[in-house]
Parts: sequence; C-alpha cells; structure tokens
Amino acid sequence: MDTRESKTPEEEKQHIINERIPEDYETSKPHLQPEAKKRPGGLYKLLPIVVIIVGVIVVSIVVLGIINRGN
Repeated sequence: MDTRESKTPEEEKQHIINERIPEDYETSKPHLQPEAKKRPGGLYKLLPIVVIIVGVIVVSIVVLGIINRGN
C-alpha cells in the first residue's frame, strides 16, 4: 500500500483506475484473510435492546402526555 502524501498526476490517475476495477474473487481469496474469519465485535448486539428501550420511553411520554392533557 502506498502511503505517500503526494502523487504525480500519472500516479493519481493509475490509483483511481485501480480503485475502479472490481476485486477478483479468485485472486483475493477472502476465505484466507483472518479478518474475514473472526466474528465482528462491538455493541451491535445491544442495538435491538436500545431500540426497544427508546421505543418504550417514547410511547410512555406520549401516553403520559395524553393522560395529562385530559385532566
């Protein structure tokens, strides 16, 4: 990977051309890449719980607002 800051116009053009060419499955071998084998980490498992909690809070605010408006 080229990490230089500046490129000549010809190098920049070649880089853009290389980026537009789709990766070939046969040469990339994604099944051999370790990052493809490991499970994704992070808090993505908590997303449904957070969505449910926020939904309950919004519904309770709406219901309490309707109840208080009636008094």
